[in-house]
Amino acid sequence: MADNDLYLYLLRLADDNLIVSQRLSEIVARMPDLEEDIAVANVALDHLGQARNLYTYAGEVEGKGQSEDDIAMLRNEREFSNSVLVEQPNGDFAQTTARQFYLDAYQVPLYEALTKSSDVNLAGIAGKAAKEARYHLQRSALWLVRLGDGTDESHQRIQAAVLAMWPFTGDLFVTDGVEERLFEAGIAPDLVPVRDRFDATITEVFGTATIVRPTDPYQRIGGRAGFHTEHLGHILPELQSLYRAHAGADW
Repeated sequence: MADNDLYLYLLRLADDNLIVSQRLSEIVARMPDLEEDIAVANVALDHLGQARNLYTYAGEVEGKGQSEDDIAMLRNEREFSNSVLVEQPNGDFAQTTARQFYLDAYQVPLYEALTKSSDVNLAGIAGKAAKEARYHLQRSALWLVRLGDGTDESHQRIQAAVLAMWPFTGDLFVTDGVEERLFEAGIAPDLVPVRDRFDATITEVFGTATIVRPTDPYQRIGGRAGFHTEHLGHILPELQSLYRAHAGADW
């Protein structure tokens, strides 16, 4: 197992968090009420903090002197390895909620498994992230239930949203040689039990929310290998423009 495997794996984890943080930051001050404006800003900051910790460690593993900003801001679309789920547009509040719920349902068991990683640095990062992810899941699940078991319109919107976001969830669980080698080394977790808990969470919350679980077998994958939807190409210029104009600047 080469350091390059760990570096690539850290980028996958970090990129998920950076891109969803950017998406959430786009809708601060556009939530249904002031409390949700504050809540979504805090969730975005949590994801950004997780991304920073992972990028910083990735830079140390790579050993080429790259800072967290260099890694996040100077790579192009094909070099990003986030899942296609997190780059999907915010849409209405229901779509934002559905996208976040799927991500939260994945990150909670993932981070909890990573706390047992043989890499003590990664385990430490995951320990803090797991606490935040559990809060995120509690919040998004609550909103899913409120919308699903609310008015006719709110139910229709959240039902449509979970169906629209579903085809992008499979990308969260794609594995390749990188993750297989890290699993053998005790660094990365087995994603089968992570997927099992993800499925169990969805079944439980959807049942409470009276939401019909999607059954469409089609899944859009490729993000881990750098093959993204068109949306990432619009996110990165806005995200990276300032740092690219002043590369290496300290803020």
